[in-house]
Formats: sequence, C-alpha cells, structure tokens
Amino acid sequence: MSAKTHHAAALLRVILPSIWFGMVIAISFIEAPLKFQAPGITIPLGLGIGRLVFTALNIAEITLMIGTTVVMLWPRASRNLLNVLAVIWLVTLVKIFAVRPFLNARSDIIVAGGDPGESFLHYLYIGLDALGLVLLVAMMVLASKQLSPRIAPDTAQE
Repeated sequence: MSAKTHHAAALLRVILPSIWFGMVIAISFIEAPLKFQAPGITIPLGLGIGRLVFTALNIAEITLMIGTTVVMLWPRASRNLLNVLAVIWLVTLVKIFAVRPFLNARSDIIVAGGDPGESFLHYLYIGLDALGLVLLVAMMVLASKQLSPRIAPDTAQE
C-alpha cells in the first residue's frame, strides 16, 4: 500500500469523526432544544419535526460510522483507535435501536393527545450522545497523532 493511501486514510480518520461530532452538536445540543422555543411551535409539531430530524441524523451517523470503520480497517488502525471505534459502535447502536424506539412510542402517545408520564429516556439518549461525543474526540486525538510529523530525538531543536 502506498504512502499516499496511508496518509489519505489517516486524514479520513480525523475528518469523518469531526463531521460526525459537528452534526451531533448541531442537532442534539443546539437545534433540538431551540426548536421548542420558536413562536407557534406546539409540542406535537416539535416532536414531529424532531423525529424527522433525528431519523436523518441517525442515518448520517450510521453512514459515518461505516465510513469510519472502513478507513480504520484499511489500512488497519492502531489497537487504541479500534477499541474506541468498537465502543462508538456499541453506544450508537444502543442509542438508535434500543432507546429511540421507546422515545418514538412516547412521542406517538403525546401526538395522539395522551400523557405517557415521566421518563428518564431523554436523559439516557442525551447521555449516550454525550458519551459518543467524548469517544469521537478521543478518536480524533488518537488519529491526529498519526498525522503529526515525528521528530527524531537527535534532530530536535532545543
């Protein structure tokens, strides 16, 4: 494999998690809370918009996760990067496939005019998003270390 291929993979190992990080910050931590402060937005309307937006975000997350996995496996990344990637897979899949369906069911009840009662699920989803962001930062830091030039001890300037 050429040096250019290795360098391109190393760049993508920083770029893809950076894009993912920005999307989660923008949607989960900026758009979602602000949406309910807009004039004329009702809870059912906000929930309907939120479901559409979070479905799109989750599709983008899975796409970025698959892309990140490809550049981690070809050429093979360090064990530390692969470990972080494995935990990101776990966190993201739990968030999307274990928590989101219950949140969707709750929003269905609210849109239908019901009251599903109190729930910790939104906090769990936010916590999983926050954990995912920490893991993405760890991935970006580890991957960026592979991009920085190595200075041999005997050539280092003092």
